[in-house]
Amino acid sequence: MKYIFLLMFVPLFAMAQHKPTNQNLFDTIAFIPEHTVQRLAEFKKHPVTTGGIMFLGNSITEMGNWAGILKDTTVVNRGIGGDITYGLLKRLDDVTIRKPKKIFLLIGINDIGKDIPDSVIAYNHAMIVREIHAKSPDTKIYVESILPLNPTMPHFPQHYDKAEHIPRINKMLQANATALNYTYINLWPIFADKSGLLKAELTAEGLHLKPAAYEIWVAYLKKLKYL
Repeated sequence: MKYIFLLMFVPLFAMAQHKPTNQNLFDTIAFIPEHTVQRLAEFKKHPVTTGGIMFLGNSITEMGNWAGILKDTTVVNRGIGGDITYGLLKRLDDVTIRKPKKIFLLIGINDIGKDIPDSVIAYNHAMIVREIHAKSPDTKIYVESILPLNPTMPHFPQHYDKAEHIPRINKMLQANATALNYTYINLWPIFADKSGLLKAELTAEGLHLKPAAYEIWVAYLKKLKYL
């Protein structure tokens, strides 16, 4: 618990320290992209069903055909391309009202791309988990590691070339799993090559995944008996 206590307060300090020099952090909180507006409007049209499996995150989640791969039409995809931890925090009511049996959460790479501090990203993960536990206490939460990148690929978006932040955040997510009552899933064994880069055969441009990668992902979750 000592580690969590420290973690919960460091990000507040970090935000204060970054406020004068990192305007992107605060601009991002207020700005809502058009794609997010469209996705949220689409979500509102869906009937509220409870007790299913939900995949929650950004474009990496949104692009996954989870229901198709799992052959289960009740699986819910709550990925929004471009989303960050702040955006996800704002839309959790749509998540918790559905009282999912399981949530697989992957978020953070867009935060890194916007230079949001590592400690703030980890703090926001904690806030997401806590709110889900508070409003949907029977939901089993799986927090997945932020995926590796491969900046050697053609058309790699260079503003994401900040891979050094990923292992630091993942270590915090892993360290907090017990105290915050979630299961941490390390996805690096299936996605990283020997150099620690996202496997070239699994990615389109070094950031997003090809359809085959999702098949491998689901098979891995099944192997771990999480699905």
